Amino acid sequence: MPSKNIIKDYVPQSYYHVYNRGVEKRKVFLDEQDYTVYLSLLKRYLSNEKQKDTYGRDSVTFYEDIELLAFCLMPNHFHLLLYVDQNPRALTELMQRVGTAYTMYFNKKYKRVGSLFQGRFKASRITSDPYLLHISRYIHRNPKDYYNWQYSSFPYYIKGWQAEWVRPQKIYDLYEWGTYEAFVADVANDSEDILGELANG
Repeated sequence: MPSKNIIKDYVPQSYYHVYNRGVEKRKVFLDEQDYTVYLSLLKRYLSNEKQKDTYGRDSVTFYEDIELLAFCLMPNHFHLLLYVDQNPRALTELMQRVGTAYTMYFNKKYKRVGSLFQGRFKASRITSDPYLLHISRYIHRNPKDYYNWQYSSFPYYIKGWQAEWVRPQKIYDLYEWGTYEAFVADVANDSEDILGELANG
């Protein structure tokens, strides 16, 4: 039975929680270089100015089509929170380019062959502002020591980190009380519906 969150047609001006894990639940990030390479691929395709690929060629950019609101890379999986503007095909193309390039890097480095991720990436459309906020918190709280985890967008929210390819403003615009740091720390107010949907994702 296909996963309920494998979407083939995306809706313009929509938010998506995109995620995937290693095939057979294997680790896909084994050291600091691995995390850095995956993040550099996101930077390559989501920056406003065209970046160079490994051959020195100008890379395509999806800056006008996709906003990366939040992310977290874990040893055996990743989470991305994306806003898709007018070109829904850009989401599939972005994930295919990043996934293919990273798999080629990983397989060459670790002398392996075959797929690295568990099939096609999963994408869950987010249709309410409260759920969007809670997804951002869920993503940032993935690591046990989430406050000090350096492979997530949390420092862009609370420590003043800035990069043109990480754009948390849409989350900021929704958050109107206290601090985002306190919001992430407080999970007591998550509704059962939200927690249930996350658990089934």
